[in-house]
Amino acid sequence: MPAKPVKKGDKTAVSKRTAINDISEKRFPFTKENYILMLIGIAILILGYALMVGGKSPNPDEFFPNQVYSWRRITLAPIVVIIGFIVEVFAIMKKPKEDKMAS
Repeated sequence: MPAKPVKKGDKTAVSKRTAINDISEKRFPFTKENYILMLIGIAILILGYALMVGGKSPNPDEFFPNQVYSWRRITLAPIVVIIGFIVEVFAIMKKPKEDKMAS
C-alpha cells in the first residue's frame, strides 16, 4: 500500500516535523554536570603527571636511584593518572537526567 501523500497545506505534518527538529537541535550532548566532571578528571590527570616530575640530579654523571625510583613516581602517580582517565570516561558516558515534565 503506498504512503499517503502529504498535502501542501497540511499543518499537522509540518508541526510534528518542526517539533522533532526543535527538540533534536536544542539538546546538547553534554550537560553542566558532564563538564564539571571533565574538569575534575583533567585536574586529577594534571596532579598525577605532576607527581611523576622530578628526579633530575645536578651532575649528569651521578645517579640517585632513590629519587628516580621513588614510591611516589613508580606507584602513586600512575594510580592517580588511571583514576583521572576513569573519571574522564565516566564524565563522557554519563547520560543527562531526563526532565519529568517533558514526558
